[in-house]
Amino acid sequence: MTDRPLIGVSTYLETGTRWGVWHLEAALLPAGYPLLVRRAGGICAMLPPDAPEHAAAAVARLDGLVIAGGPDVEPVRYGAEPDPRTGPPARARDAWELALIEAALAARVPLLGICRGMQLLNVALGGTLVQHLDGHAETVGVFGGHPVVPVPGTVYAGLVPEETLVPTYHHQAVDRLGRGLVPSAHAADGTIEAIELPVADAWALGVQWHPEMGDDDRVMRGLITATGTDAAPRG
Repeated sequence: MTDRPLIGVSTYLETGTRWGVWHLEAALLPAGYPLLVRRAGGICAMLPPDAPEHAAAAVARLDGLVIAGGPDVEPVRYGAEPDPRTGPPARARDAWELALIEAALAARVPLLGICRGMQLLNVALGGTLVQHLDGHAETVGVFGGHPVVPVPGTVYAGLVPEETLVPTYHHQAVDRLGRGLVPSAHAADGTIEAIELPVADAWALGVQWHPEMGDDDRVMRGLITATGTDAAPRG
């Protein structure tokens, strides 16, 4: 039996978290992420914030990397002043995940950025973000949905060639693209909904939506395939 690829997924680090009788700081990851990795044929390893100098060693042990959704990226990371509607910074997570992205790109480890993860991929390569836009998070704490259209000829279009309704919840987006990145899907209002690096020996894709909140596994299956394993996906 072929071993399933080990997919690292970055996590939240939250204070005052409650479960059972406990009220403690906790490393958190919504269950949709490991379930999506499993459905696509991988094994999920949680990567809570750590010292950035350990990122390369962590990535070296992985077959693939997912940077999960979460809080807004601190605007200082892309040379901007904070908008009043930008959320509070998560500096430890910013530093750790940027280091993970840089390590994955350097080592050619397949990389998938989800929502915040897509934005961080853009920032890691020198891009900037729109700090607020309306219409992509209609109700606080509730995922919405809207269609995205793939850009023909991109990696994303090879995985999902048709217009697709995706689960979405975000109020920030890519503004200026980072070095080498190209858009690979758009929303109806022109918002860039997916980005990628068109490099032959690398696989790096970011999506603005939350595939872990839906039933479409194709993006995650693309990551699994890019690891070079042939483990069969299972339910």
